[in-house]
Amino acid sequence: MKTLFFLGLATVALTACAQPAAYTLSVEAGDYDRRHTITMFAMPEGIEGAAFVLRDGAGAAVPLQVDAEGTAWFILDRLDAGQTQTYRLEPAQATPEGVTVAEDQGRVRFSLGEQPVVEYHVWLSRLPRKNIDLIYKRGGYLHPVHTPGGRVVTDDYPANHIHHHGIWAAWTKTVFQGRTPDFWNMGAGTGTVKVEALDQTWDGPVHGGLRARHRYVDLTASEPITALNEQWELRVYRVPSTDRPYHIFDLKLTQTAAMDSALGLPQYRYGGVGFRGHWDWNGAENTDFLTSEGKDRSNGHATRARWCHIGGKIDGEPAGIAMLDHPDNFEAPQPMRIHPSEPFFNYAPSQAGDWSIEPGEPYVARYRFVVYDGLPDAADLDRLWNDYAHPPVARVGS
Repeated sequence: MKTLFFLGLATVALTACAQPAAYTLSVEAGDYDRRHTITMFAMPEGIEGAAFVLRDGAGAAVPLQVDAEGTAWFILDRLDAGQTQTYRLEPAQATPEGVTVAEDQGRVRFSLGEQPVVEYHVWLSRLPRKNIDLIYKRGGYLHPVHTPGGRVVTDDYPANHIHHHGIWAAWTKTVFQGRTPDFWNMGAGTGTVKVEALDQTWDGPVHGGLRARHRYVDLTASEPITALNEQWELRVYRVPSTDRPYHIFDLKLTQTAAMDSALGLPQYRYGGVGFRGHWDWNGAENTDFLTSEGKDRSNGHATRARWCHIGGKIDGEPAGIAMLDHPDNFEAPQPMRIHPSEPFFNYAPSQAGDWSIEPGEPYVARYRFVVYDGLPDAADLDRLWNDYAHPPVARVGS
């Protein structure tokens, strides 16, 4: 009996027999060379057991992780364009070390062994300086973000833009029920984003993650009112080390109108998911930008690109992060806000014109982040974007 499963990152063919060890899984690279590619498939129903492994043709074990929805995840180590790889699905004797998740004092910390990767702030974070007004307190964002070498590439509550927080989300210019709340510039007191709940966290040999809910609160009404509900889904992956190691995590946002009223989003130069870089990157000469189209800080603002690198020196050594725009995103490749003198970057769909989030029509945005020490490698970032945007395809095995 043969069963074909259609997947988000890969289409995988399973040749089914009675026991887990008798299943085979076949993956085709398609048009792109694959190196350490995040891959997933639908686990066949009726297989008993809590832990599984993939066994390649040479007998090597590949860690496999099955989530609560029955989706199986693994890292496809190496497969050249046009080639096919076949695995056997077997029960695992032990679960290898992977992404660990720890909740402590209002933060969720993701690590690879002893190596920190990223933290999510659940509670309103502690203000770092006494001269900051309480109106700026914020939760529901990512900071710090670490490189494999341990450098922190993000900043939080920077003195020249107190409302910037590592990696966060908010809309700036909006219209809601005839009012104009600003959820981004919190100092104006017209809007804010609040954490509603941390619904789930998990760890595993391939990825760890969380799901959380936020509310966009309009403070200009007679009583505060929620205009928009937002769900965050974060996945942090364990990618094997290479001569140029990097961390990878995915962020998926789903925003829905909280009432029968739409949230209008007039054309504006920024708003959405933002990134704030290390304090040492302040100044026009201290941050490097590179887009997939070869543009930089001097000519990249308001252009569109599949990915954008932001980086600079920390303790005298270069480090950076790239933000990859999923091709299914609204207005993809989305236009970008590249700040002329501060280490700020934002994919800003509102640059393209007026739009809105309508009741019953969720807005979904997906981004992949790649964090590394050293200078950016455009060929590597192209390869990683191809993995994200054009997944491997597999055919039914015989």
